[in-house]
Amino acid sequence: MDKNNLEEIIFGGGCFWCVESCFNILKGVESAISGYSGGHQSNPTYQEVCTGETGHAEVVKITYDPSIISYEQLMDVFFFLHDPTQLNRQGNDIGTQYRSIIFYKDAIEKQKAEQAIKRSEASGKWNGIYVTELAPFEKFWPAEQYHQGYYNANPTQPYCSSVVGPKIQKFKIHFGELEMLETSL
Repeated sequence: MDKNNLEEIIFGGGCFWCVESCFNILKGVESAISGYSGGHQSNPTYQEVCTGETGHAEVVKITYDPSIISYEQLMDVFFFLHDPTQLNRQGNDIGTQYRSIIFYKDAIEKQKAEQAIKRSEASGKWNGIYVTELAPFEKFWPAEQYHQGYYNANPTQPYCSSVVGPKIQKFKIHFGELEMLETSL
């Protein structure tokens, strides 16, 4: 991986535990960090974000090497991992903090995100109208340390074993067949 050529993308697709876990095992991803973005409160805590009053979404900041994995491939993974037709929720996780959102840094990224949404809509994977929000990136607040790698540290926790684990297994099968996973898995 070329450390001098790394780029970042930040988006939210529901609970960050499963999104982070999946992106961290993709070839070309240096890191996926759980955090908060899109709100009005500085230094938010998990408890504050869970109230829905901070305006923040649970997000993941992905640092990647575009010579190994493209922005478009990352978007394909993003739309695989969550249902972009559910407004302010993913499954039983309900609230604006679970909204589908892509943050862009400039007009080129905004255009790429718009194209990714159209491509995903045209695929027919999800029925319904996409509600994925596009927003200019302002600030990323890393989540508390215990959220980083949460699934790997807590696979038997009830939410992890019933929701996150099955999603990760489905992800591993699909993207493993596409040879997009780290070979050490």
